[in-house]
Amino acid sequence: MMMIYGIGIDITEIARFRKMAEKQRLTLFAQKVLTPNEYEIFMGLTGIRALEFIAGRFSAKESYSKALGTGIGSAVTFQDLEILKNQATGQPIITKHPREEEMKAFISISHTQDVVMTEVILEL
Repeated sequence: MMMIYGIGIDITEIARFRKMAEKQRLTLFAQKVLTPNEYEIFMGLTGIRALEFIAGRFSAKESYSKALGTGIGSAVTFQDLEILKNQATGQPIITKHPREEEMKAFISISHTQDVVMTEVILEL
């Protein structure tokens, strides 16, 4: 029988990333938060889609750290987590996380014009 280990939820304002882009700081931030695979996808996007992508990945990684109960820091870093998409369905999936040997991770990412909301469930 599977058990839920933790649930993490995060809401992030997209305007925060728009301000970074206006100050020419978004690419540097993306390099810190995104894995090389995620960064490659990000660099192929423009406009609002790029902002939604980086905001979604940032928020999703925050949600994972909350589900784990540690927050982002020494136990889990942004680079420890990779969120790609299922090529057949378009659904986001966590393809790399530090506890993948012992836990399954489920993710949902939703956004409006203004905010991104993510949820991660970790299952033992």
